[in-house]
Amino acid sequence: MPTYVMLTKLTTWGRKSIKERPERIKEVNKEVEAMGVRIIGQYAVLGPYDFVNILDAPDDAAVSRVAVELGSRGTLETMTMSAITLNEFVANLSKNKKV
Repeated sequence: MPTYVMLTKLTTWGRKSIKERPERIKEVNKEVEAMGVRIIGQYAVLGPYDFVNILDAPDDAAVSRVAVELGSRGTLETMTMSAITLNEFVANLSKNKKV
């Protein structure tokens, strides 16, 4: 399955929500999994984003549905990027080398 990196930034409402109920984060993770997207890793981070999420999804459409669903709640904003392993990246470059 393709891998995606989803950066999330909490809104004021989102910060209030997880301050009052930190376990809500895990509930949302179950909802994401129910939409067919697997969470491989999840990290709380400092900086312009609050979380880095590493996801496996069947395709762009599936991960887009997750981003729209989560964003529509008003508790967070997302930025999602497709990711490939370094080995895949190097192999792709090697295929395109001119002899």
